[in-house]
Amino acid sequence: MFCGSLSEAENRKVYGKCANPHGHGHDYTVEVVVGGDIDGTTGMVVDLVELDGLVGREVLEPFDHQNLNTLESFRAAVPTTENLLLEIRKRLERALPRRLTLAVRVEETSNNFFEYWEEGSE
Repeated sequence: MFCGSLSEAENRKVYGKCANPHGHGHDYTVEVVVGGDIDGTTGMVVDLVELDGLVGREVLEPFDHQNLNTLESFRAAVPTTENLLLEIRKRLERALPRRLTLAVRVEETSNNFFEYWEEGSE
């Protein structure tokens, strides 16, 4: 992580070992949970092939094996795991049918993860 509006010393203080102006990386694990009414005809809440395709287009294609600091999505925000989570959530909410509830979890390491779920969902 490196915030261009902070000095090198401030970046080191805020981001510690992650403060590298030349890049810093992680292998993230992203978990997407959707909920809703089960369709009486298909027996599904959502078609998993469609959901996999949507996650591929909206999350994996734009972010996998990328330097997040260089992406348009993070021009105005440091690509912390929290901000990555918010960006993923925004993209999925925009692409999913409105009838579905959404929970997203982004795991940076086995000890560090962040979750978002809609009010009233578990």
